[in-house]
Amino acid sequence: MSTPAAIPADSIRIGDTRSLRFEGAAYGSNVSFFLVTSDPGQGPGLHRHPYDETWSVLEGEATIVVGDKTFVARAGDTAVAPADTWHRFTNTGTGTLRIVCIHASPVMIQEFAPES
Repeated sequence: MSTPAAIPADSIRIGDTRSLRFEGAAYGSNVSFFLVTSDPGQGPGLHRHPYDETWSVLEGEATIVVGDKTFVARAGDTAVAPADTWHRFTNTGTGTLRIVCIHASPVMIQEFAPES
């Protein structure tokens, strides 16, 4: 187990983006997360994990696809993608989207769908 401490955002920042990637295993945690900050039209491609993913929208609006369901989530809303289910989200608002993507795993495992 690691020593409790604050983890500086810049140490888990994804390149030169505004988004963060925290993999719990490196810090003695059993969960991982992305804190995504994105502009309208942005979002990850269709993908899945061998564990659940839970989203919490902090700001803005996301259109989320989970399996054959599509729905809109706004600030304060929470959504879940079950393990092994294809999913994605896109910022469909007019401003910044800030969303926490919680992975029920100490290590992130992602499989992206083949391009169609």
